[in-house]
Amino acid sequence: MLRLIVNRALTAIPTLLSILLVSFLLMRFAPGGPFDGERPLDEATRAALEASYGLDQPLWQQMTGWFGRVLQGDFGPSLVYRDFTVTELVAQGLPVSLMLGGAAIVLALALGLAMGLRAALNPGGWVDNVLMLSATLLTALPTFVTGPLLALIFGVWLALLPVGGSGGLTHWILPVIALALPVAGVIARLVRAALADIWQQDHIRTARARGLSRLQMLTRHALRPALIPVVSYLGPAAAGLLTGAVVIETVFGLPGLGRYFVQGALNRDYPLIMAVVLIYAVLIIVFNLIADILYAVLDPRARG
Repeated sequence: MLRLIVNRALTAIPTLLSILLVSFLLMRFAPGGPFDGERPLDEATRAALEASYGLDQPLWQQMTGWFGRVLQGDFGPSLVYRDFTVTELVAQGLPVSLMLGGAAIVLALALGLAMGLRAALNPGGWVDNVLMLSATLLTALPTFVTGPLLALIFGVWLALLPVGGSGGLTHWILPVIALALPVAGVIARLVRAALADIWQQDHIRTARARGLSRLQMLTRHALRPALIPVVSYLGPAAAGLLTGAVVIETVFGLPGLGRYFVQGALNRDYPLIMAVVLIYAVLIIVFNLIADILYAVLDPRARG
């Protein structure tokens, strides 16, 4: 297990550096800049602003300087939110994004496992068909569709739930559901497909011959191997929830990193964008590492 963790950590370092380098270059070479507004600035003012933020330096100096500050825990000043540093913005937005993503993954796991396991208890029956059709529909609908749709139905038409802000528990219901539904659909299909294969294996036939019910066979013999594809999907699923949260936080007005990312990209706030990219990349790498560890726990053959 230790060898697995070390190997994944060594692989993560060049991956993280590559992501940061590509993101830095893309932001710099994209058209527009942080000081482009409706009223163009004169050259002297623009030059003074660029010099004050170090944007007049060569790209390699800007990149190495940014890395040096990050290693000291300083993401630098925000170019758009002049009253805040990027570190302060991250401290405000990160807990919101983590709470949203964590609640969504828990809901997606609970709903997806329940649908997949229930469908597998009666393969080929009407319950199986209805649940798998529902899972397919959930998978096909992206968050930028389910989010506004849920807000329209439950927030505007029925007026049952608020559609903006993060004031109380009810404000989190719609965004968490919108973020979790597509992932739940994938998990349900993975569990159902895994169990369809497991039901045909010899040890399951032996258990059936001994008189065990399908529920007993599921809990004693089939559940553990059925979870292996789900665990393999958890890493990419966590990444999908993070990127999906960008849309959901914007739709529902949640003050998370996703909304800061969108605003920073639109306004070319380079320090803010790089900080969010760094945090997202680290979280995705950590989630994938956790998924690999869980996979090795369920399947000892993957520990080599």
